[in-house]
Amino acid sequence: MVNWFAKPFRPQTKQYWRVVLLCFVAASTFWLLNALNKSYSTQTTYPVKFVYDENELVPVKPLPEEVTINVTGKGWKLLRKSLRVEVQPAEIFIRNLPRNNYLLGPALRPALVNALDGMELNFVVTDTLYFNFNQKVSRTVAVKLDPSQKVTGDRFAVVGPVIMQPDSVTFTGPSSMVESLPNPLLVRLPEGQQLTEATKLKVPINYDNKALVKADASSAEVTLNVRGLVQEERQIVPEIVNAPAGKEITLRPPYVLVRYQLLEDSAVYINRDNFKAILNYKRYSRRDSTLIPELVQKPTGVRNVTLWPERVKAVVE
Repeated sequence: MVNWFAKPFRPQTKQYWRVVLLCFVAASTFWLLNALNKSYSTQTTYPVKFVYDENELVPVKPLPEEVTINVTGKGWKLLRKSLRVEVQPAEIFIRNLPRNNYLLGPALRPALVNALDGMELNFVVTDTLYFNFNQKVSRTVAVKLDPSQKVTGDRFAVVGPVIMQPDSVTFTGPSSMVESLPNPLLVRLPEGQQLTEATKLKVPINYDNKALVKADASSAEVTLNVRGLVQEERQIVPEIVNAPAGKEITLRPPYVLVRYQLLEDSAVYINRDNFKAILNYKRYSRRDSTLIPELVQKPTGVRNVTLWPERVKAVVE
């Protein structure tokens, strides 16, 4: 029974299976060509392209690249579209800054009809196409070193102006992003800097949205004049102000210690008698019977001044 069934499939010649294969290929080709000549309705995606003046407008977010549509067309056209062979995108023209950041599906129909070559648009499946454009603007802002950053060692200080080169940067990009940049724009030296001498350093100009906002400089050269400081301290007797009449106030301790720093080469010019501290009785703490010393006068040229102790015991009799 098996031999009887398999007998028709036994090759009669060496070319038997080749002939069978060629027949199968020919039949499949005729079937495919016949199928591609028929019309079909299908849902598919189609590319879109936004056309706008790049010197005037900037898309803030990536623009949509395709929409979903329902079309009718010959199989050949649909196949070419699926393979993206010579497919002309539907062009959406943005001539001025749009009032709205979207287009409804029906509004896309004219652009799609013009682009569909040999296919009939039945309807647009995509309900809404969203986009976001900003006016392209330029703005120049000053560049300064962040004053809150400590860049020297404990016994050194920056003297004189900090020189930035360039001292300003021009940014170009979407208006919402460019206008939000701070002015001045603060830059920082690499973390961990402990400068002990005059220095020139290159620092990066960092800001947000670098993908869309372009700057005419990526770094700046900072020149700092750094000089050494000396540490000194001296005792002064604070003056009590706003004390109640007829009361005797005893301070413990009766003095405060002033610690300060000054430039090494200016030590001989400092008038150290110009320190003055007060104790304001209006700020008297009844909880612990103390007053807070306040420095109200200091010599020109001293810096980093501190008072000790932070609170002075005041005995009122």
